[in-house]
Amino acid sequence: MIDVLPPEAFLEGYPDDIRAMAATLRGVVRRAVPDATERVRAGWRIIGFDLPIGKRGVYFAFVAPEPIHVHLGWAHGIHLDDPERRLEGAHLRLRKVRYVTFRPGDEIDEAPLVAFTRDAARIAALPREARLALALDRET
Repeated sequence: MIDVLPPEAFLEGYPDDIRAMAATLRGVVRRAVPDATERVRAGWRIIGFDLPIGKRGVYFAFVAPEPIHVHLGWAHGIHLDDPERRLEGAHLRLRKVRYVTFRPGDEIDEAPLVAFTRDAARIAALPREARLALALDRET
């Protein structure tokens, strides 16, 4: 049986400002995709979000707290339209994941994050072949 750790319990070990930013970013995902489910993935040290598709759901987004900042990211972020180049991850040679990072004191502009999250959910819900076609379209 898998132990279920509530997100609030997972976040207890982080500084107050990191917990507050994580709560804001969790809210962004819930507003963008209200039917998404969240669960702690302790091994990855993230709060992951799944779409209610299929038996196990489809993982599409995450909030990843660290002691000095918090990431909001998307599993298929490589396919997100990012003309302002807000997304990080390509420089790390991550295959598909992209994310944004917030540090204490940063302003969190929620509108583009909601848009990224909605688009990430749409992309994650596509069949694998359709996501592959997106990748091929970007390369041409």
